[in-house]
Amino acid sequence: MFNQVTPNDVTNKTYHYYTDFFETGQQVIHFNLYQIDLPKDDPVYTLKKVMAELDFSSLLERYSHLGRKGYNPIMLFAVLTYATLRGVRSVDRIVDLCTRDIAYMWLAQGEKPKRDVFYDFMNHKLSEPILMVLHYQFIRKLQKEGLVSLEALFIDGTKVEANANRYTFVWRGSINYHLANLLDSIQELYTQYNSFLMTNGYDKRYKVPAMDMFIIEGIDKVRKVIEKNRTRKVNKKKKLSNNTIIEIDNMSPLELLKMQVHLKTIAEGEKIYFTYGKGKRKPEIQKLYEQLDVLGERLMKYKQSYEIMGDERNSYSKTDLEATFMRMKDDHMRNGQLKPAYNIQIAVENYFIIHSYISADRTDYNSLIPVLKKHKEHLGCYPKEVTADSGYCSEKNLLFLEENNIDSYIKLQEHEVMKTRAYQKNIGKYRNMVKEGNSYRCANGRLLTYDHTEKRNTKGFERIFEVYACKNCDGCELKSECLYQYDEDRHQHKNKAIKVNERWDDLKAKSNENIQSEKGILNRLIRSIQTEGFFGDMKANDDFRQFNHRSAEKAHKEFMLYVFGKNLDKYHKFKLGKIKRFTGKSEKIA
Repeated sequence: MFNQVTPNDVTNKTYHYYTDFFETGQQVIHFNLYQIDLPKDDPVYTLKKVMAELDFSSLLERYSHLGRKGYNPIMLFAVLTYATLRGVRSVDRIVDLCTRDIAYMWLAQGEKPKRDVFYDFMNHKLSEPILMVLHYQFIRKLQKEGLVSLEALFIDGTKVEANANRYTFVWRGSINYHLANLLDSIQELYTQYNSFLMTNGYDKRYKVPAMDMFIIEGIDKVRKVIEKNRTRKVNKKKKLSNNTIIEIDNMSPLELLKMQVHLKTIAEGEKIYFTYGKGKRKPEIQKLYEQLDVLGERLMKYKQSYEIMGDERNSYSKTDLEATFMRMKDDHMRNGQLKPAYNIQIAVENYFIIHSYISADRTDYNSLIPVLKKHKEHLGCYPKEVTADSGYCSEKNLLFLEENNIDSYIKLQEHEVMKTRAYQKNIGKYRNMVKEGNSYRCANGRLLTYDHTEKRNTKGFERIFEVYACKNCDGCELKSECLYQYDEDRHQHKNKAIKVNERWDDLKAKSNENIQSEKGILNRLIRSIQTEGFFGDMKANDDFRQFNHRSAEKAHKEFMLYVFGKNLDKYHKFKLGKIKRFTGKSEKIA
């Protein structure tokens, strides 16, 4: 349906892009060197057939019909796709292959585009929305041919190093520490400023008021952690993280600028001239003015860092502001080195990548819902089922799946722990207690009755916990086994209390029941083979361990090009019968 293009639909120039690349109209027999000895089962033929069925109008609209005709954009996209299919990501290598490799020469139709042509095409013409359109056109084609149903998604993620210098990190905890010291210095300047006005009578003479130090919310928590860490350092204990979110709206040097304006007014009125140069003594008012200037610049620098990080992350790289420092698994020293990276998410069905998503979030919790929303946005509805590992198990995610009638095959975080005898025999867990109406009975037969309800709000998502407490645990011989980290001296008169989130428990119970079923076991097997197999192929065979471009948008475009090529490679292998749909092994399921 996408290749029905006529001269009336597009301009003559863009129409010629189609006719030139796909050779529509009168067939011409070519006797050119670049068509000799190209294997008949080469995926380049499959690629060109797929390209002929795609609608490139959104890409061609970015080209002007005026001026000299340039390189065919459809040809450039085809060459880039074939390169990613072959695991080639370097632009210089692609340029070289267009002059040496028969398949590339056949796609390029004998032309030899240089590196600046490909960079201009990728950076300015092939935008992220255009790539999305082409990708989902291909996914629809796979659906029509019965290769995917778009009803079941198998989701997983991995971390890929960003194209940023490794030692350009900025940490929220470090900025918080330095900000606390900076505010102490600013407070001293406020004191000096007010003392300077009062001592010399400038406040009355020039009607300049005394200034009060501005307040920044959250800095008190930072100072408390700093004091605790100083004590812990003396006792040789590990430092506490100091990642308190600071209210940056009040972090403005405007108050400092007002003080500088007042000092300038006083200097002009008293005919005090600022001096510069070596060997010249600066007046007191100039020293105060310059100190305010220096501290104001530092304050603005910290504010910019907070704005870059936002409330979602605690670090960033100076050379790629959207990359977050993450602990990488593939470090050769096996010491979990922190590197600037992006979190890549894929949703797979029948070996094909249906969706790709890139974020700067170190965890997978917040990646599931955006992937599912992409499914509805581009394919019209939500899938019927989702399979993922325990990294995606959260109350927010499972609730979203239930509200949208999506079957959850997500492993619980405590899935392996629940199998252990220690977990099943732990009398302190309320799951091992007997529920009686609106109360719980512990292992010693004492009743834990409803006490109150607690609400927690995390990034706009509210969680509700009901607290049950025992009124008297004195004399209980099981107290040491029941209370967490029991200390006889401190917990002698402490009573047992539990927090129960019934909604969360019901959601986990349903998901756990699903993954224990025969279908759930098969789904988990398919997920591990197809998603982790893709990442293994990507990193080990294609050496895709680091992005070549900076910024989240360019990194996503680079990964989407790679996904498009790999999907086309899978499609080619399905057509040749080299791979078949995986349905599991019945003897293993049994």
